[in-house]
Amino acid sequence: MKKYSIFLILSSILFLTWTAFTPSENTNFEDENWEEKISPKLMTKALRGEALDFLVVLKNQKNVSASQNFKTKEARGNFVYEKLKTNAQADQKNILKVLKNAQASYQSFFIINAIQVKGDYNLLRKLATLPEVNQLTDNSPIQFEEPVSTNYTNERGPTAIEWGVDMIDAEEVWALGFNGQNVIVGGQDTGYDWTHPALSQKYRGNGTTIDHNYNWHDAIHEINANAQDSINPCGLDVQYPCDDHNHGTHTMGTMVGEDGDNQIGVAPGAKWIACRNMERGNGTPATYIECFEWFMAPTDLNNENPDVSKAPHVIANSWSCPTSEGCDSTNWHIMETVVQNLKASGVVVVVSAGNSGSQGCGSVSTPAAIFEASFSVGATAQNDTIAGFSSRGPVTINGTGIRKPNVSAPGVAVRSCIRDSSYATYSGTSMAGPHTAGLVALMISANPDLAGQVEVIEDIIELTAVPKTDTLDCGGISSQDIPNNIYGYGRINALAAVNEGLNFSTTYNNELTNISVNTFPNPTSDFISFEFFNLLGKTDLEIYDAAGRLLQSHQFDLLEYQIEKIDLSAFSAGAYFYTIRNKATEKTGKIFKN
Repeated sequence: MKKYSIFLILSSILFLTWTAFTPSENTNFEDENWEEKISPKLMTKALRGEALDFLVVLKNQKNVSASQNFKTKEARGNFVYEKLKTNAQADQKNILKVLKNAQASYQSFFIINAIQVKGDYNLLRKLATLPEVNQLTDNSPIQFEEPVSTNYTNERGPTAIEWGVDMIDAEEVWALGFNGQNVIVGGQDTGYDWTHPALSQKYRGNGTTIDHNYNWHDAIHEINANAQDSINPCGLDVQYPCDDHNHGTHTMGTMVGEDGDNQIGVAPGAKWIACRNMERGNGTPATYIECFEWFMAPTDLNNENPDVSKAPHVIANSWSCPTSEGCDSTNWHIMETVVQNLKASGVVVVVSAGNSGSQGCGSVSTPAAIFEASFSVGATAQNDTIAGFSSRGPVTINGTGIRKPNVSAPGVAVRSCIRDSSYATYSGTSMAGPHTAGLVALMISANPDLAGQVEVIEDIIELTAVPKTDTLDCGGISSQDIPNNIYGYGRINALAAVNEGLNFSTTYNNELTNISVNTFPNPTSDFISFEFFNLLGKTDLEIYDAAGRLLQSHQFDLLEYQIEKIDLSAFSAGAYFYTIRNKATEKTGKIFKN
């Protein structure tokens, strides 16, 4: 009995010991490498004992590329929204519990699985040790790039079409009966003066009654640390569109502005909605993310009841985040993921390329212009040549070497509206981007089937641009080639883009299909493989050059899964386009040859 009792006691001790050190399925181990998750800039602030404002980025980021299998913009938007929202709600539970227990100030995002947090070193460390956390980075104040030159006036201006609108042949598209009607454009900037005569009737919230729900969002909740005083002329968390700077109002005027015969906008028939992402020109990564997220599923003024159906078709982004102001290799991927997800939801993301052209090649160097998913736009002058200030590619700052800008558009001495019913002439790529966003509106108004077809829209704008060359070679690519790193594919041409867009039609049903086409390697040096999933029967593959000339055509009798290898060794270096057609679908895409 004695030996048996001792055996029971020892067994109990061993069991309790094993239980204490054996994880349950709900156990969260601390990450021993937590310090490596914190960006150097944020760690420096933390060790100094400063109050911290930072972003917690989680490891689990949802892939929403399957949205391309949906026909309509709303279907794409709903798919992406539900995937991202569900993922964030499930994945952030533990972190939110920690933040609530710490009584910390925070804001949860879903467009990227991340949370903005304000706290101290102890909270920073506690969050960094959580295994679901991938990175913690500083939410630094950012100052946007001012226009290169400005000329203010209180005059209404000439009763004529502005030179940039005329240069891209927008008025010829109007003559066809397409001026942006039934299209929604969005802008995130310094805010917007919705009462301006050139903008008031274009604002979606100005209908039978004035309703700012779903039409306006203010991401400015506090005075920015870069501000010179604590008084914002609009205030904070404003419940109606207000511009505290002028820049935003000017860009919106170029997209949709019109006051009688004073025609400053490319798509005067379109309606606009907006989000303020800067406090007198100063923003943070969190304010930009908040606006991007709102555009995916606009909310009411209480930031509740999101509605994907009220999302815009295109948004213009005339701001940048340079290294000197907080954006660097530790956080570029955050903004890139946000842009990719909004694009996947069916919204065209137009971005100004930047005003650092005086630095020469490789001067497209700031988010969001550096991302492949962004449709980046350089600036041209009245003589239809590149502006000296317009940033050049390739993108070298992040090592990708991708060609930028995508296209160019008028951006020198552009007259548009500013606050208080006034007008002004600005120069900068900030003025070029809105011309391109307006063109997207014209294309969708001409062919509603293009709504949500982001890649198709971008390809058409590139293929129909007026080819432009230069004497400066950048990134090992001759500026005599199309595309090049000066103009991209050239200066945009609204009439040609609309005419080409009229040929597009969607032929597959509205429900999600499992059809997909992958290309690899892309870029390639000799051969490229096309991987087909669930695409059956007779299928045509056509490959075109940048000028739209057919270079190769192939026909396959596809099985449910099939890989076809195509020889491109005879092609010169550059960008090419492919179209795949069969009775079920039509898809387009790009090929890059080294």
